[in-house]
Amino acid sequence: MLKNKRILLGVSGGIAAYKSPSICSLLRKKGSEVKVMMTENAKEFITPLSLQTMSNNTVHSKMFNQLLNTDVEHISLAKWADIIVIAPATANIIGKFANGICDNLLTTVFMASRCRVLIVPAMNTEMLNSPANINNMEILKKRGIVILDTEKDLLACNDYGSGKMLSPEKIVDAIDDNLTEKDLAGKKFLITAGPTVEPLDPVRFLTNHSSGKMGYALAANAQKRGAEVTLITGPTNIEPPKVHRLVKINTTQDMFGAVGKYFDDCHVLIKAAAPADYKPKYYSKDKIKKNSSNYLDVIELEKNPDIAKYYGKNKVGQIIVGFAAESTNIYKYAKEKLISKNLDMIVVNNIVKAGAGFGTDTNIASIIDKNGETEDFEIMSKSELANIILNKVKNLFS
Repeated sequence: MLKNKRILLGVSGGIAAYKSPSICSLLRKKGSEVKVMMTENAKEFITPLSLQTMSNNTVHSKMFNQLLNTDVEHISLAKWADIIVIAPATANIIGKFANGICDNLLTTVFMASRCRVLIVPAMNTEMLNSPANINNMEILKKRGIVILDTEKDLLACNDYGSGKMLSPEKIVDAIDDNLTEKDLAGKKFLITAGPTVEPLDPVRFLTNHSSGKMGYALAANAQKRGAEVTLITGPTNIEPPKVHRLVKINTTQDMFGAVGKYFDDCHVLIKAAAPADYKPKYYSKDKIKKNSSNYLDVIELEKNPDIAKYYGKNKVGQIIVGFAAESTNIYKYAKEKLISKNLDMIVVNNIVKAGAGFGTDTNIASIIDKNGETEDFEIMSKSELANIILNKVKNLFS
């Protein structure tokens, strides 16, 4: 969502300015164009050259630097930006914004802004919670300015408390969220992700290589696009995205029950998880010993419920998207699953292709709809594929 977006980053004079180059770097990696403004006080903490290098653009700091530029700089910068982000925002700069003071380039551009503005505070705990600063932030919020939270940690002044600026990753995520069109607002998405685990005894279980990355990308992007997302996830090693409701499960039976709890109230079910098809027929409450007669030479299995098939047969107006990880005859097997499970759409990938298997940050997929139409996609990030899938779901609503 950040590709080709124009981000104007304002840096004021606080120690957290050392994070600003990382914000530039992350934004450029996502395809954004970044320009930077900084106050004179900010130059005490970080050099313009550092920000120029990371943004790949001239850094703006002087109000009257017009020798080589016939534009009125504060107006042209305000017109250029899709969003203005102030990170770090000190108590001083927040107070100037709230009270209409225009005594430097940064405050003047803010006054002339015509796009969304995102303020990322960074300051001592007492300054953050002072009546003056709280009042100034409330004034700005009432004008529609977005002000992010801070984190609790050991601060530069050796106090422990709130006031630490968010990490560059969280700031970039907030920028992405604020620039994303809320075209799925009013829709309820139920998304499953990750593997399930089927226990043999207290220390052993059956599972698969699913990382949860595809399901998490779908959940994160659906939430950013305004949907109310319930994410049902098996055990993973990655941080789940911020969603309306997060439900953690272990077994396929757990996932089956969790989907049933929320299915009637959802508009869309996306089955991106890889639940185990089978589970051990018997569970030992004690660890199975190597020298025991019932050691794991033979494991008797029984079928788990087919979640997608069950809810596909019992849907009442819901859109259901399935996934198929195949290694041969991918179109044939995917179309069979699409029909037998009464899905509206299925996403299939060839797991033996480099970049398309479990655990990667990329995917190579084909999407087949209920009319049998197939569209193939080359290698891309899972986030990019997630938005393609969501676009196709959005088209199904109409």
